[in-house]
Amino acid sequence: MLPVLAVIALMGLPAETDSGATPADLACGLVLLWAAVCTVRQARRPLTRTAAVVLGLPVVGIAVSAAGAVTPGDAITGLARYLQVFVLVPLAMVLLLRDRRDARLVLWGLAGLALWQGAVGVHQYLTGTGASYKGAYIRAVGTFGPHDVMGMAAVVASGVVALTGLALGTGGRRQRVAAAVCALALLVPLALSFSRGSWIATAVTCGVQLLLAGVRRAVKVFAAAAAASVVLVGGFGVGGSALQERLTSITQVAGTPDQSVIDRYTMWAASVDMWHEHPLRGVGLKAFPAYRDSHASLALSAGSDTEGDGQAFRRQPLLSPHNMYMLLLSEQGLLGLLTVAGSWLALLVCALRRLRRAPHARDCGVAACGLLMWQLVNFLYSDIGGPSTTLTGLCFGVAAWWSLAGRSTGGAELRLRRGAVMCRRSSAAPSWLVAQFPAPLKGAAVPSRTSPDPAGPAAESGPR
Repeated sequence: MLPVLAVIALMGLPAETDSGATPADLACGLVLLWAAVCTVRQARRPLTRTAAVVLGLPVVGIAVSAAGAVTPGDAITGLARYLQVFVLVPLAMVLLLRDRRDARLVLWGLAGLALWQGAVGVHQYLTGTGASYKGAYIRAVGTFGPHDVMGMAAVVASGVVALTGLALGTGGRRQRVAAAVCALALLVPLALSFSRGSWIATAVTCGVQLLLAGVRRAVKVFAAAAAASVVLVGGFGVGGSALQERLTSITQVAGTPDQSVIDRYTMWAASVDMWHEHPLRGVGLKAFPAYRDSHASLALSAGSDTEGDGQAFRRQPLLSPHNMYMLLLSEQGLLGLLTVAGSWLALLVCALRRLRRAPHARDCGVAACGLLMWQLVNFLYSDIGGPSTTLTGLCFGVAAWWSLAGRSTGGAELRLRRGAVMCRRSSAAPSWLVAQFPAPLKGAAVPSRTSPDPAGPAAESGPR
C-alpha cells in the first residue's frame, strides 16, 4: 500500500498554478505499475467478470468522445485524465487492496490529508492569508491555492465521510472515538471553505451513512445535531456574517442569486443546447470551451476572479459547466452519460448489496459507500479538473474495492461463518461419532478444512 499512501501524501504539497500534471498524478503511474507487477507475481485471475464489465464500461464512451475532440492534444489529454480517474486508478486499487486492514489504512490516510489541509485552511482564515472572498482574504483553500478553491473542501469533506464510516463501524472503541472526534474537528475547515456544494454533499452523505448504520442511531444523531445548531448559531451567534450569508444563499438560487449561480445556470443551459445538436457523441472531449460562447446567453460573465494566498489577481475563465453530469452530456453525449454514469450507478448498487450481506465489515463498507455517494452528489455542483482530481480517483478506487474485489473474499467469509455454525452444532453429533474422534489435548492445534488461514483477509473480517 506504500504507492497509494504516497499519492495521498503528495496531495498535501502546494499545487502549481499552470502545471498540468501534479506529483500526485505522477505517483498514480507508480501505483498502476505496482499493481501490474503484483498481479503478474501472484499469477492469478485479477478481476471477476462483473468487475471487468463495470470498470471497462466507461472506456467505450470516453474513447468514442476522444475521437471527436477538436484537436489531437485535447483528445490525448482528455482521454488520459478520464481513464486515470474513472478506470485505471480504481482498477489498481481493486488489485492492491487485500483486506479491510489495507482499506482502513487508506481511509486513515485520507483522514490525515484532510486534517493537514484543514489545519492550513483554518490558519488562512484566522490570519487573513486565504483566498479572496468579497474583498477579504478569509476563504480557506489549503495548499491548493485560489485557482482551485474547491480542492481543500473536497479533501476535508472526504475525510469527514471516511471518518464517519470508521466511527460507525465495528472496530475498537479507541478507533471509533478518535474517528468521531476528528470528523467533528474537520467540520470547522469545511465551513470556512465557503463551498456550498461540499456542504450539501457532506450533509446528505453523512445522513445516509447514519441511516445505513441504524435508524435509531440516526434519529438520535439528527436530534443532537439540530439542537447543537440551534444553540450555537441561534443562542451564541457562532459563525461570522460571511459564513451565515453564504449559508443563507443556498436557498436563494431561485430568487436573487449571485453571479456565480447565474453563471452556473447559464452554462448548464449551454450544455443542454450542445447536447441537442450532438445527441449521441457530444461535441468531443475538452471541447466545451470551444462551443461555450456560441451556446451561452449574455448573462454569462467572462470568468471568475481569483486572488490571495500569495498570488496576484487573476481572471480565471469558465471552462466547464461545474456539473459533471452536464459535462458528460455536452462533451460525450448520451453514449458517454450512459456508459460513464452507468458505471458509477453499478458501483453504488454493488456496494450497497455487499454492505447488506456483510454487516460485520460495516466500518469499511459504510465509508466506501459514503465516499462514492459524496462524489455522485458533489458532481451536481462540480466536475473534474485541477490538482484535487486525483482524490476523485482514490475515492472511486476504495468504492470499487468494496463493490467488486470484496466479492472474492465473500466466499471465505461465508465459509468461516459456516464453520462457526458447525462448531456450535457439534454437541448434537451422535455419541458413537464422538467416541471415534476424542477431544484433542488442551493447547493442541486443530486444523480446519472450513476455516481459512487466520492471517488471511477473511479471518480478519470474520465474526468475533
